[in-house]
Amino acid sequence: MQLVDWIILIGTLLFIVLYGVWKTRGSKNVQDYIRGGNEAKWWTIGLSVMATQASAITFLSTPGQAFHSGMGFVQFYFGLPIAMIIICIVFIPLYHKLKVYTAYEYLENRFDLKTRTITAFFFLIQRGLGAGITIFAPAIILSAVLGWDLTTLNIIIGILVIIYTVSGGTKAVSVTQKQQMAIIFTGMFIAFFLIISYLPEDITFSKALDIAGISGKMEVLDFSFDLSNRYTVWTGIIGGTFLMLSYFGTDQSQVQRYLSGRSIRESQLGLLFNGLLKIPMQFFILLVGVMVFVFYQFNAAPLNFNPAASTAIQNTQYAEEYSALEDKLSEIQEYKKTSIQNYLNSNTSKEASDARKLMIALESSEKKTRQSAKDLIKEADDTVETNDKDYVFIHFILNNLPRGLIGLLLAVILSAAMSSTASELNALASTTAIDLYKRNITEEKSEQHYVSASKLFTLIWGIIAILVACFANLFDNLIQLVNIIGSIFYGNVLGIFLLAFFIKFVKSNAVFMAAIITQLFIIYVWWQDWLPFLWLNALGCGVVMFLAVLLEPFIPTSEIEVEEE
Repeated sequence: MQLVDWIILIGTLLFIVLYGVWKTRGSKNVQDYIRGGNEAKWWTIGLSVMATQASAITFLSTPGQAFHSGMGFVQFYFGLPIAMIIICIVFIPLYHKLKVYTAYEYLENRFDLKTRTITAFFFLIQRGLGAGITIFAPAIILSAVLGWDLTTLNIIIGILVIIYTVSGGTKAVSVTQKQQMAIIFTGMFIAFFLIISYLPEDITFSKALDIAGISGKMEVLDFSFDLSNRYTVWTGIIGGTFLMLSYFGTDQSQVQRYLSGRSIRESQLGLLFNGLLKIPMQFFILLVGVMVFVFYQFNAAPLNFNPAASTAIQNTQYAEEYSALEDKLSEIQEYKKTSIQNYLNSNTSKEASDARKLMIALESSEKKTRQSAKDLIKEADDTVETNDKDYVFIHFILNNLPRGLIGLLLAVILSAAMSSTASELNALASTTAIDLYKRNITEEKSEQHYVSASKLFTLIWGIIAILVACFANLFDNLIQLVNIIGSIFYGNVLGIFLLAFFIKFVKSNAVFMAAIITQLFIIYVWWQDWLPFLWLNALGCGVVMFLAVLLEPFIPTSEIEVEEE
C-alpha cells in the first residue's frame, strides 16, 4: 500500500465516524436514541436495512464464493422479496400500532414477560456472536494479507464503531450507513469495470461470460431436491423465506432500522426497496467474483490465496512437494489459456466442442491440484486455514488495482464491517436496555437514565464483540458461518411470533416450553448435520408451532392470562 492508499483509507473511516458523531449529537430521550426520533425516510430505511445485512463478509466472501463455486449462491436470497411483502403486511403495522421500541415488547403484550425474555435472550446470543464475527471477518483477512496484527485490527474496528454508535444511537447508525453504502457501491462498480478492462483486448464481456459458463460458474438455478446441496431454488424460496422472515421481522438489528421510519408507509417502502434491490446487488457482487475468475484464466494465480498457508509450508518437509504442485498449476493455467483461445478462434462446431471439453477437463484438474495443496498444507500445519474463498478478492485488490483504489476498496470492506457491527451493537444495547433492564426494574427512572443505560450497554456489547472477534476461529466460509448461527435460532423465534400473530388459543406457558424444547432439538439437528442449515429455519418454525399447539391442553394457563380472558 502506498501513502495515497493510507490517506484515502484513514480519511474515509474518520469521516464516517466524525460525521456520525456530529450529525446525531444531543439525543436526550429514549425515543431519539433508540427509534431515531422516527424521522427516517424510506430511502434511508432501505439503505440502512441493506447496509446492516451487507457486512464486510459480503464483500470478502461472496466474490470468493463465486470464484470457486459460481453464481448459485444467489439462490440463497430468492425468499427475500416474499418475506418483505409478508413483513410489510403483517409485522410493520403491528409494531407501529403498539409503538414498541423492540420487537420483543409485542410478545409480552401477547404472552407474558418470560416469553419476551427468552426470545430476547435467543436474539442476544446469536447476534452477540454475529457482532464479533462481523469484526473478525475483515480483521483476520486484512491481517493475513497486509501483515497487520489481528488483535490490534479487531480493537481498532470495534472502537471506531463504538464511538459513533454510543454517541448517537439509532440515528447515528442510519445516517452513517447512507455514506457507507455510497462508498461501497462506488468501490465495487470501479472494481468491476477495472477487472473487465484488465482482460485481453479480444475478450469482451460476453466472451468472458461464455468462458465462465464453460467452467460451470454461470449455473444460477438448481431445481434439484438434493438435501445435500446447500443452494437450490427450493432451499432459497422455502428455507430462505423463513430465514428472511425471521431476520427482517424479528431480529432487532433489522426491526430497529424500520421502526425509525416516520410512518408505516415509509417503513414499508424502505423494506420493499430492499426486497427489490437486494437480489440484483448480490448477483452483481457474485458477478464480480466470476470476472475475477475469468481474469485469472489469463493471469497467474496462487495455488492458495491465503498467504499464511503458503508461508506455513515453506520451511517444512512438504515444501518441495508444494513447489511441484505450483509448477503443475502453472502448466495447467498455460494449457487453459491456449484452450480458451482455441475455443474462441474455432471455425467449426467440432473444434469448439473439443476445446470446450478440454477447458472443462483442465478446470477439473486445477480443482484437484488446489485440493492436493490444501491437503498438503494441513499435513504441514493443521492450524492454518486452507479454505481460501475469503482471500480471493482481497488478493486481487492488493495485487492488481492502481494506487488510491486499493485504499478505496479497503475502505469499502471496513465500512461494511462498521455498518453491520454498528447496527448489531445498537440492537443489542436496545434489547438489553428495554427488554431486560428497564422491564425488570421496579423503580421508575428518568428518560436520561435509560439513554445513559443504553449507551453503557452499547459500550459493553462493543467490548464483548471485540473479545469474540479476538478469540474466534475462521470457519469454512465466513458468510456461511453468520447464516448458520442465525439459522440455529431464527426459526424458533419466528415460530414464536407467528404463534403470537395467528394462533390465539395458544398461551404463554405452552409457548415457553415449546421454545426451550425446540431450541435444544435444533441445536442437536445442526450438530448431527442432518439437514442443510437453511432448512433449520423452516424446521425450527414448524416444530415450535406444532409443540405449542400440542402442549397447550396439557399445560396450565397462568392466572394473569385467565384474568385477561
